[in-house]
Amino acid sequence: MTLPTRPLGTTGMQITRTGLGAWAIGGGGWSFGWGAQDDDASVATIRAAVDAGLNWVDTAAVYGLGHSEEIVGRALRDIPEGDRPHVFTKGGLVWDDAHPLQRAARRGDPRALREGVEASLRRLGVDRIDLFQMHWPAEDGTPVEEYWQVFAELRDAGKVRAIGLSNHGIDALDAAEAIAHVDTLQPPFSAIRPASSDDGLLDWCASHDTGVIVYSPMGSGLLTGAFDAARVAALPDDDWRRASPDFTERLDANLAIGRAMAEVADRHEVTQAAVAVAWTLGFRGVTGAIVGARTPAQIDGWIDAATLELDRSDYALIGGIIPEGIQ
Repeated sequence: MTLPTRPLGTTGMQITRTGLGAWAIGGGGWSFGWGAQDDDASVATIRAAVDAGLNWVDTAAVYGLGHSEEIVGRALRDIPEGDRPHVFTKGGLVWDDAHPLQRAARRGDPRALREGVEASLRRLGVDRIDLFQMHWPAEDGTPVEEYWQVFAELRDAGKVRAIGLSNHGIDALDAAEAIAHVDTLQPPFSAIRPASSDDGLLDWCASHDTGVIVYSPMGSGLLTGAFDAARVAALPDDDWRRASPDFTERLDANLAIGRAMAEVADRHEVTQAAVAVAWTLGFRGVTGAIVGARTPAQIDGWIDAATLELDRSDYALIGGIIPEGIQ
């Protein structure tokens, strides 16, 4: 299937408006796991995404402490080279295998980054990563200028095709851009977390030809129509969402936003999940949205977002429900 594409900044890559997010398929047993997953189902999901026309997959070294990258690599091996999706991954988080439930350290020192790229290349089974991103700002004292220089060198050496920042603000973007062009930014963005449209990030990226791939457009599932208080209460103990404010003190407000999206979905004869994703794609500066799935059926639930365009009345209806000052 052929889906519409957009240029990803100045990288030369044309990407579909939605891409498959591989966070959840990393499985459980680590600090931000989604509970146990079926690896065969995960591979089938990646293949189904490609069959549906999606041409990129986003993962990270830390997802499942390397396991997500391994599953993506396993799926790629069985896809003809000419049909393989672009592979985006992230580094800069270092974990302790002996204590998997501890939060990974946010490290920017050059040695850790270089070792991380090599490990990702091995797990993915590729010679070059299409997009390598710094997952979070470093907390080890390494300034952004220093670790961004490493990213530029990795791009120049051909280890990666493009380089990006994830979860970084405008000050960091300015500092990095002075060293080497920031090809992409990956911020959280959804109707329950719309701050990126107000804090200048999207405008900065649009004015610098930096591609933007937003994550969690469905609010980690809250905006799909599949959640209520009972389902939240039934989440497994090792599912990180059990402790998230979005699923606890802000649950009622977030579900109300979802109900407004359901009304918009009825207008367009699509799913609520598709509307949640399409909502993010209508903002200036947004190139694509990362959408998670753990089964092929879940892809069917939101694939219409790749072609859906909401109108002003849709945005007005949803915007009227979003509480003032929500972050």
